[in-house]
Amino acid sequence: MTVFFCLPIFGVTLTLLAYFISGKLQERIGRIFFNRVFVSVVLIIVVLLMFNIDFETYNNGAKYISFFLGPSVVALGVFLYEKLEEVKNDLKVFLIAVFVGGLIGMISVILILILCGTPDIISRSLAAKSVTTPIAIEITKILEGIPEITAGIVIITGILGNAFGSIVLKKLGVKNKKAIGAALGTAAHGIGTAKAFEISISAGTYSGLAMCFNGLITALLAPYILNWLFTFIH
Repeated sequence: MTVFFCLPIFGVTLTLLAYFISGKLQERIGRIFFNRVFVSVVLIIVVLLMFNIDFETYNNGAKYISFFLGPSVVALGVFLYEKLEEVKNDLKVFLIAVFVGGLIGMISVILILILCGTPDIISRSLAAKSVTTPIAIEITKILEGIPEITAGIVIITGILGNAFGSIVLKKLGVKNKKAIGAALGTAAHGIGTAKAFEISISAGTYSGLAMCFNGLITALLAPYILNWLFTFIH
């Protein structure tokens, strides 16, 4: 059995099986807390703890699934091409909305952490919480934060956005699918974009574009915003 755990097929099989089971649970129960990504993560962690399997052994196979994250993001360009004229018509409003959303997302989390008296290293690690993981980790390295903390918080942010984002927006009276998609992409990156595609193609397209644009904004502005807030408050 130990030999099987070390094989790449184990990580791949466990990940796909966890996602399949989480889908069935969501279909049967249909509650917010049975979010597919969240349940999949919990199931994988439970199995690893039960059999005392370290992450490196699991990731020996799971990394092959992670590899396809890159091509899947590139594939979003297909939907962007199909909706190009629609996006052009909304481009000015869209860029302003994502810029403001991304800016507020950064400032609010850093400001709250500083006012709560948390160590500066935490603020440096959480500044890029709403950006997709690979970009967020590189930003955190520039900010001299802890990438491991960033990765965990980014995933939690995405899961929460996926589970509650569209519900909160609808409660606030936001019904336009393109606006919902842009908000999910800005606040909850790739996992939020997956939820947006469940709503509609337009929502998913705007979410994917927002995710990319917010990543660019955060990468460019996070160091300056962080230093400005540290100087202003301290």
